Amino acid sequence: MFTHMRPTSRLWFGLTALVALAGLAVQTTVSITATSGQFETAAGRVFNMLCYFTIQSNLIVCATHALLARDPNRTGPVFAAFRLAGLIGITVTGVVYHTVLRSLYDLTGLAHIADLLLHTATPILTVVGWLLFGPRARIGLRTALHALLFPALYLVFTLIRGPIAEFYPYPFLDVALNGYGSVLLNSLAVAVLFLLLAFGALALDRVLTRAPAEAGSPR
Repeated sequence: MFTHMRPTSRLWFGLTALVALAGLAVQTTVSITATSGQFETAAGRVFNMLCYFTIQSNLIVCATHALLARDPNRTGPVFAAFRLAGLIGITVTGVVYHTVLRSLYDLTGLAHIADLLLHTATPILTVVGWLLFGPRARIGLRTALHALLFPALYLVFTLIRGPIAEFYPYPFLDVALNGYGSVLLNSLAVAVLFLLLAFGALALDRVLTRAPAEAGSPR
């Protein structure tokens, strides 16, 4: 990381954390004030909101970017795994929403603002920030595998909770609607996307790590 880029990276990471936090705050307000839906109490609606992959990805992004705003070169295996989990999680959030889910919703008012922040602004800021500022040389094979625990555990939790709560956060995970065969195929497709992103990030991180050193080497 070039020292002259440090103030810029801190501002970018801070902005990303604030945008994610704003999206989470607006969505929480929408959930609390909702007058319809399967869950009758505000507490039930907020807990259900937290069970969305979108929300969990934004929470991880918000936390990791707040830490990066304080120290853009933060290290440590646990932080690196969460940083990568947030990166690939929020990327999948944006890609799946805009290619599969967006046409299913007609949102207005605060719900529309939350939608823009959580599904569009935060993913773009996160991906661009990682490409521009890293931090680099933080992704190894173990980090990638640890980061993939996040979506794996989320899937297990969702499939266990679904029949109990009689609610699935996403149509393609709805066993009651699609059956276990279709849900497993859908999950496999998303799992392939996660794998490609995780190991693509690993490979790209190595390329971007070498690039500054090669650019500064004597000719």
